[in-house]
Amino acid sequence: MSLHTRDTNLDLIKWLAMLTMLLDHLRYVWPDTEWLFIVGRLAFPLFCLGIAANVARSQSGALYTEDNVRYLGWMAAFAVISELPYRLLSSDSSTINVMPSLLLGLLIAWGAHHRGRDGFVLALAGAAVAVLIQERLMYGVFGTLLPAALLLAIQRPGLVWLLPAALCVMANSRNRWLAEWELQPFTLLIVAVAFAAPLLGLLLLRRPGHFKIWPVKRWGYWFYPGHLAALHLIRSLG
Repeated sequence: MSLHTRDTNLDLIKWLAMLTMLLDHLRYVWPDTEWLFIVGRLAFPLFCLGIAANVARSQSGALYTEDNVRYLGWMAAFAVISELPYRLLSSDSSTINVMPSLLLGLLIAWGAHHRGRDGFVLALAGAAVAVLIQERLMYGVFGTLLPAALLLAIQRPGLVWLLPAALCVMANSRNRWLAEWELQPFTLLIVAVAFAAPLLGLLLLRRPGHFKIWPVKRWGYWFYPGHLAALHLIRSLG
């Protein structure tokens, strides 16, 4: 499929990623909805799947293209733009916003897809940065490897699908609920949803047929900082 051909399955995945992220963050405004954190475990792997699907649709070896430059530019810009609203909503967070994790994941996925010296250097650089800022990186090093693992799962359906599922669990392993609650029902649900999220996304991506859905274009970049700022405003007014 051409990079410029809309994939309605991919648009559906993006919508689900944004919706589950929004539901997850409602707990910052209404603390009694902490259980929505479980639903939110779907968001990050679905965003990673969106990255993997976009990389998979590009021609292998064609790394230095205008599309890739724009893609990288938008990701980098919103990694910066999103930090202030993220910090306002989650001032006690020990990590930076999620966009740098996705950005590094994109670099590593590009390295896996566009093989050769340049691809290897790109992936190595992305992984090295992830290791260096591991403590400040949302979902840590495992999270940055998830887009590349999902790319491999797209290209080789089957048991390989278990790789992103396992990585997703490990990416969530630093979460305070897992550390503090140990093997309680709540934490078991977190692990189960984290494991299932990449599998669900891959199934949706492969589903046959077409349907009408509002496409998620570049306005989708604004959803992340925009919803963070809106929730901060709602909490402030409350």
